[in-house]
Amino acid sequence: MFSPRQCRAARMLLDWSQAELAAAAGVRVLLLRRFETGVTDPRGLNRDKIERALTAAGIEFLEDGAGAVGVWLRRPVNGD
Repeated sequence: MFSPRQCRAARMLLDWSQAELAAAAGVRVLLLRRFETGVTDPRGLNRDKIERALTAAGIEFLEDGAGAVGVWLRRPVNGD
């Protein structure tokens, strides 16, 4: 399960705004904003939609089992 911090980092790697991620995921911007700031933790389908949109764009969520977490962009976006 990915964290709000990983979600923000993933958006930054992709150079996406909250509105762009929300549109790609098919969720409301307010839901995404509240997740990224830690106000709420979307469960089920909404969280899955956000994760699928990011992974489809090339993001991989990393966790080593010892508490270290991160994100990785596995392929360039728009030729960058």
